Amino acid sequence: MRLAGCVALAAVVLLGSETRAAEPIEIFDAHMHYNWEPKPYYQPDEVLALFRKNRVTGVLATSRPNKGTHVLMDAKSEGLWVVPFLRPYRVRADIQTWFGDPLTFDLIEEEFKRGYYRGIGEFHLYSAESGNTEIVRKIVNFAVDKNLYLHAHTGDDGVEVLMRHNPRAQIIWAHTGFGLSADRVAAMLAKYPKLWGELSYRSGIVDGSGKLTAEWRSLFERFPDRFLLGSDTWVPERWASYGETMAGYRKWLDQLPPKIAAQIANGNAKALFAPPK
Repeated sequence: MRLAGCVALAAVVLLGSETRAAEPIEIFDAHMHYNWEPKPYYQPDEVLALFRKNRVTGVLATSRPNKGTHVLMDAKSEGLWVVPFLRPYRVRADIQTWFGDPLTFDLIEEEFKRGYYRGIGEFHLYSAESGNTEIVRKIVNFAVDKNLYLHAHTGDDGVEVLMRHNPRAQIIWAHTGFGLSADRVAAMLAKYPKLWGELSYRSGIVDGSGKLTAEWRSLFERFPDRFLLGSDTWVPERWASYGETMAGYRKWLDQLPPKIAAQIANGNAKALFAPPK
């Protein structure tokens, strides 16, 4: 009886271990828009259910306007860590004009009074010239003064402009240059220690068969603490394919050493956004 009991106990322990091993790696979604213009396409409970279903345990939350972020913060959903970023847009058209509009800085100052924001963005700079304005300079300096991150959708030239405004800027680089060469990405990360690459829409990470490419494996091994994952739910279709996006990440994360995979999936975000001690 004792032997049978031990065998049964071992079976339960083994089953529990296999269940834990089969659980997908947790992901921090570092590029999530819960847009509220003109109305939310998904209700808060639907969005929160999607996070739970896909084992997304944290989100870098932004919205246009910022009401969607307010809703997620107010929900205080158990098991979900919401890191709010202040977006400098009221309506979609602001994407083309925010960097030259004095009202942008007024919006940031007023919204910041809520007291919980950890960053500013995502904002778009489609050229280096658009980043080289007094409004952008003021925003970069404001972020540095308040210890906020900047979430910038821009090219490598735009990142350079932001860093020239203030070398102490902390930048999350949305999409990591889209199709920019891996060599250039490496050069940017080496040049700017306070630059992190967010990987939504980033091409070149895997080949046509879903295998991690040699160039990006090398990048991840060289800079394991400098990458983040994101969904970029900027349109309803991105919410509809949310599960596919997360499954795609997990497919190539499984090809990395577990420690590096965990850093990219959630560890780097936890290190960046943990409350100051």
